[in-house]
Amino acid sequence: MRYPLRNLIYEKIKQVGNITDSDLMNALGKDGVSLTDADFNKVLLDLEIYGLIRVSWVTKDKRRVEVVAGSAS
Repeated sequence: MRYPLRNLIYEKIKQVGNITDSDLMNALGKDGVSLTDADFNKVLLDLEIYGLIRVSWVTKDKRRVEVVAGSAS
């Protein structure tokens, strides 16, 4: 049984509190998780809709991903 990708990404974000999208992609790559940009963006959108994370633009090409304060337990 595979660990759901959504949970894996959320746990990775939760460990650091906040991270840029490119750093998160690199961290997942080091763990052996390869996914397309489209899949990565879909998982981030799902987590944001669930109210677990917040994604905001830092620059034109960089996003900051952070855990929502209420869910960081």
